[in-house]
Amino acid sequence: MPMPLASGAVGLLGLPTDEASTAAKGSAAGPAAIRDALFSEASNLSSELGVDLGRTDRFLDLGDLELAGGAATRERIESEVGELVRLGGRVVSVGGDHSVSYPILRSYGPMFQELTVVQVDAHPDLYDQFEGDRFSHASPFARVMEEGLVRRLVQVGIRAATAHQLDQAERFGVEIVARADWLEIDRLELEPPVYLSIDLDGFDPAFAPGVSPPESGGLTPNQVLELVWRVPGLVGADLVELNPSRDVGGVTGALAAKLVKELVARLLIGD
Repeated sequence: MPMPLASGAVGLLGLPTDEASTAAKGSAAGPAAIRDALFSEASNLSSELGVDLGRTDRFLDLGDLELAGGAATRERIESEVGELVRLGGRVVSVGGDHSVSYPILRSYGPMFQELTVVQVDAHPDLYDQFEGDRFSHASPFARVMEEGLVRRLVQVGIRAATAHQLDQAERFGVEIVARADWLEIDRLELEPPVYLSIDLDGFDPAFAPGVSPPESGGLTPNQVLELVWRVPGLVGADLVELNPSRDVGGVTGALAAKLVKELVARLLIGD
């Protein structure tokens, strides 16, 4: 069990599971690769927001959860994240595949009324089921919306939506924001509290080749960093789908580590 978080502290929690992945396995190794890049001697822990994560006792690496698989994995993620947040801490979870967002939001949703989720992704992840699996990494936000865990879901970077997923988006009132519009943060009229879910395939593969499958035409690091820095009332985040076996020169791992630094710093500073 992860150590408890004091109120106002931020924990980095690894969720090493890829059993719900369909295109290719490998994202279970994501948390280790992100830590390798984050704590590398070739870099440092200073964020662009002016917070040095190495010089604050309010940032803790909580290690990885041991996950048994199946329903037990979902139950453990929900329980452990819920305990951390209930004590007043904030969590940046690193996967692992995108299926982890469903149990995370089962813990966050009841504790934050009127929660808005901003999802950075190439895919809506709204399948009712994918290849017979209702808990696939292609389905977490269908489960989230079915259960009414969040007030609003805003998706950005989407460029591989099937007709079924577009129907699902309409059914659940999901907002898919065109790439030309989404950086106008004020136009999104986001209201706190906000949770960020970042799938690395939301980036163009030129910046994040270590995902499966990559989708051309995605977002740039600067675009997503601007979102991290400006979104109002951030209360938590997850960063998923790094597949180190498909990375090139560690560039996706380095990008993920950069995002972790800025997410943690933003949560420590607040609005």
